[in-house]
Amino acid sequence: MTSKSSFQWLARGLFSAFLVLFAATAAPAPLKIGYSDWPGWVAWQVALDKGFFKEAGVDVTFDWFDYSASLDAYTAGKIDAVLMTNGDALVTGAGGAKSVSILLTDYSNGNDMIIAKPGIKSLKQLKGKKVAVEVGLVEHLLLVDGLKKAGMKESDVTLVNAKTNELPQILASPDIAAIGAWQPVSGQAMKGVPGAKPIYTSAEEPGLIYDVLAVNPGSLAAHKEEWRKVIKVWDRVVNYINDPKTQPDALKIMSARVGLTPAEYLPLLKGTNLLTLSEGRKIFAKGTGFNSLYGSTKVADDFNVANAVYKTPQDIDSYIDAAYLPK
Repeated sequence: MTSKSSFQWLARGLFSAFLVLFAATAAPAPLKIGYSDWPGWVAWQVALDKGFFKEAGVDVTFDWFDYSASLDAYTAGKIDAVLMTNGDALVTGAGGAKSVSILLTDYSNGNDMIIAKPGIKSLKQLKGKKVAVEVGLVEHLLLVDGLKKAGMKESDVTLVNAKTNELPQILASPDIAAIGAWQPVSGQAMKGVPGAKPIYTSAEEPGLIYDVLAVNPGSLAAHKEEWRKVIKVWDRVVNYINDPKTQPDALKIMSARVGLTPAEYLPLLKGTNLLTLSEGRKIFAKGTGFNSLYGSTKVADDFNVANAVYKTPQDIDSYIDAAYLPK
């Protein structure tokens, strides 16, 4: 071997060793979580602004989306996890983007609404009229639940499918009698149509809509300890928001994220029942009613199959795992 060849061989060897060393010492990519405009998810902004993740020793980035777009990003594999409802986790999973819910952030306690135009005061008055919802998502489920309680069927109304963020404009359409939307979109709709009011809300069926941190199974398997740290940060967030001493600062942070004032944001927060880890653990227990994540998700699964959102019932147990919650 010539000296020149020896030098090239040595150089290549050193470069290869450098690459191995760099790969071993380079910092791992941060966990990527998609979040959107819902109080139980905007709450994570408190952790971001106050440095809770850094103090917990976990590298996380949160990407902001419209809700539907966050589900699309998760489905496309652009993020490791997404904040969504337990029912929508089934929808994305049935479409091929499986997830595992490892944390309950909250349940809707009035922020999800069926909003009717002036003069319509009950669900029964919607018979034969057009109602706009994002078909297959959570307000569709809320509408069906309310109609059932009113002794009606879904076929008693005409559904109009629309993206949630478009619903305030759609409520103003002359042929639309009502919409289904969550805060702050529902609030925007009522501002745009003076006199429009909720005629049915999630407060009338607590546990119908749970909100979860849904994680890609591959990311969960590869980063178990990191996800456990994320979960522990959530308890700190809830305590910071609920503590009268720190709630004003929390409201300032959350409202700034969505372009509202703290006073405007406070009612939205009250319509969301944030769950501590101990409260969430109780709901993770298996059961058949709405006080169990399993029972609530079974209702959502039945709804999705009945409405041809997907054809085959999902294996609910595979979507839920309480093992990452601290004992």
